[in-house]
Amino acid sequence: MKLHATRTGYFCLLVFCSSALAACQEPATGLAIDNVTVVDPVTGAAEKQRVVIRDGIILSVSDQADSVERTAATLDASGHFLIPGLWDMHVHFLYEPALRDGMADLFLDYGITSVRDTGGDLIQMRALAAELKARSTPVPNVYYSGPLLDGRFVVYDGGDPGRPKLGTGIPDADTARSYVAQLAEAGASFIKIYELVSPGVFEVLAAEAREAGLPIASHVPLMMTADRAGPLADSMEHLRNLELACAGNWEALLAERQRIIGSFVEGRGYDLRRSLHSLQRVPAIEAYDEARCDKVLGSLRDTIQVPTLRLNTVAIELPFDDADWARALSELPAAVAEAWQANADQMRRNAPLADTTFSRWSQFLIGRLKHNGVPIGAGTDTPIGLGIPGWSLHTELAQLVAAGLTPREALHAATVVAARFLGLEQEVGRIQPGMRADLVLLDGNPLEDISNTRRIRRVMLDGIWVR
Repeated sequence: MKLHATRTGYFCLLVFCSSALAACQEPATGLAIDNVTVVDPVTGAAEKQRVVIRDGIILSVSDQADSVERTAATLDASGHFLIPGLWDMHVHFLYEPALRDGMADLFLDYGITSVRDTGGDLIQMRALAAELKARSTPVPNVYYSGPLLDGRFVVYDGGDPGRPKLGTGIPDADTARSYVAQLAEAGASFIKIYELVSPGVFEVLAAEAREAGLPIASHVPLMMTADRAGPLADSMEHLRNLELACAGNWEALLAERQRIIGSFVEGRGYDLRRSLHSLQRVPAIEAYDEARCDKVLGSLRDTIQVPTLRLNTVAIELPFDDADWARALSELPAAVAEAWQANADQMRRNAPLADTTFSRWSQFLIGRLKHNGVPIGAGTDTPIGLGIPGWSLHTELAQLVAAGLTPREALHAATVVAARFLGLEQEVGRIQPGMRADLVLLDGNPLEDISNTRRIRRVMLDGIWVR
């Protein structure tokens, strides 16, 4: 029995050694980023980390001294900082035709690996998505809604030069049902509801989108208040129309608004919306009631607010005053850069005459959102309002911090919150094992100074360095 046991032991040892030798001879794969400070939007910074990436996925994140994983390639990132790939949650690829084909590259240049297109012609967006997917060069992840779902009158109806057709009319419940089904069939990632839709149609659109599994982005419709519309949506854009809900006399303002819209029988949707904003926005802000506003914001704790603060504050935070503006502008096509510079010059001349009430209100409201536990997402409305693709997201982060967020909270708004909107929070947005390796390597710590998000050393998409 002893002899038999010994022979068996030798055999097992031989099998073990052979297996180990075979394992040792297997070629190492993947990439290790060594000695890096990992900046996670939830847990904060961890120094001297080793991040191992294989097949586009983060395999492990560990202390450098404890890691034994073999890889085919390593990058010594001593003195550098690794963050998740950034998102821009509010983009319009089709707004400026001359930028249509170059926007994707600009986003990657600035570390933006995912974008949410929040309104454009469905056929054109499908074609653009197919073109981007077919490219031999890397492009960011693009999630699109199709057109702005508006009311009987459409704000962006394509009737004016410089304002393309981004919207479509949804006048009744039957149209709402059929159009949501069409969007789902066409591969839209979510729906976008706009300002002139009626309350009844809004509710049908939201219900149909829920049934189809499509997240809902929305403006606050002019005939509704934020505390009625917001809980039915997954995100709300621009902080627009929150001022009415936060006013002490909100009921009277809403009744007047509903009366004006109800009596509007002929004209342009764009003019109708603009006239109502001009008539009621400043009076609503002047009638601000904090107790009422906190009640409204308390109803929005499950609805992401995408402030597009850099757009809302363009009257007081002139983009061309940024030291990096000229360089960023020079990356646009020459004709676009020339036209935008002319617009910038005009804005500078008009700046002393601009009404800054809504700009100041938007900055103020960031603190109230934070106080009330309302989630904030980072978006820019690029390219509207001189929004340079990619560059503007870093401006947005800086403004969010100036308005009251911490740098980590701003980073969270441009990563985790954006992923959550699309139900992707288990796949992307953090630096954890199992997450997609969309990453940005920085030369400075963004938790110490949010402007360090601009100091980009490398950009990774699906585990491959693309910049």
